[in-house]
Amino acid sequence: MRAINRAPIASRLMPQLLNIFTFCLLMDKVEQNLNSILKRYWGYDTFRAKQLEVIESIVNKQDTLALLPTAGGKSACFQVPAIHLDGVCLVVSPLIALMKDQVLQLKKRQIPAAALISGMSYREIDIALDNCRARKTKLLYISPERLQSEDMRTRLSNIPISF
Repeated sequence: MRAINRAPIASRLMPQLLNIFTFCLLMDKVEQNLNSILKRYWGYDTFRAKQLEVIESIVNKQDTLALLPTAGGKSACFQVPAIHLDGVCLVVSPLIALMKDQVLQLKKRQIPAAALISGMSYREIDIALDNCRARKTKLLYISPERLQSEDMRTRLSNIPISF
């Protein structure tokens, strides 16, 4: 029977194990930060079922589709990572009333948010976009129609979009 030299295998595995360990520590720290955001802004100690999985997917820059029931906490699934990540979260919604309501609720929680809705003056839009460019806004709500505008897409290209 031939003896197997395990030292080379161990020395090759050590960097990979260290990377896995470091990744686990980093993810634990990210999860702690996400939980502290939830507690600070929403007052909850834990996420609802599937929320953390969706949020971690977004934080890890993965394309994410979440199907949750009515009142299942869908908004938190993008609002929490928006606060956690650097830049502005671009929220596309055709519902003006929903955009207004969410921006109002976010501002009540001291989370900087804005919505570009019909009826706004060019100056108001400029101010909202300038605040995004200056990283003073975490969430920007916009309609699909406004997003189709070439001018708007050009202006958004100068904003650090987180997701």
